[in-house]
Amino acid sequence: MAAPGLGRARRRTPAFVTPSAQSEGGIMILVANRIFVSPEHTDVFEEMLATRVALVDHMRGFIAIQLLRPTKPDEPYVILTQWASRPHFEAWTRSEEFKKGHARIGTLPHGTFTQTAHLEVHEIFHASPQPAVPA
Repeated sequence: MAAPGLGRARRRTPAFVTPSAQSEGGIMILVANRIFVSPEHTDVFEEMLATRVALVDHMRGFIAIQLLRPTKPDEPYVILTQWASRPHFEAWTRSEEFKKGHARIGTLPHGTFTQTAHLEVHEIFHASPQPAVPA
C-alpha cells in the first residue's frame, strides 16, 4: 500500500542538479507531510509522534527527519523526511514499520485531525553544505 499522494510523477532529467543533491540511489527527495491537528489534541498527537518517529531511523536511504510544530492554531504540523531517492521513500511506505507506525493513528481521540493530511514530495536540485555549528 503506497502512501496517499504518491502517484507516479513524470520522470525527467533535471536541467541542473548540484552534486550535493545527488546520492548513489538517484536524486534526493524531501517529503513534507502536513497534518492539521485540533488544538485540544496536540499533546496526545505529539506524544504519538515521539513514540513512532524512531521506526524510520534504520530504513535504507533514510537521511533525516524533522517534526515541526505550528506557531498558529490554524497551521499544520509538518513532518519533513529526507531520502536518498524516491524509491527509498516508496520502500518505506510499503514496509512493516510504516504500517506499524501509521496503525497508531487509530488510537488517537476522535476529532484529533481537523482536515485531511497533505503529502508533498519534492526533488532536491540544490543543497548547500551544512553550516558549521558555532562553538
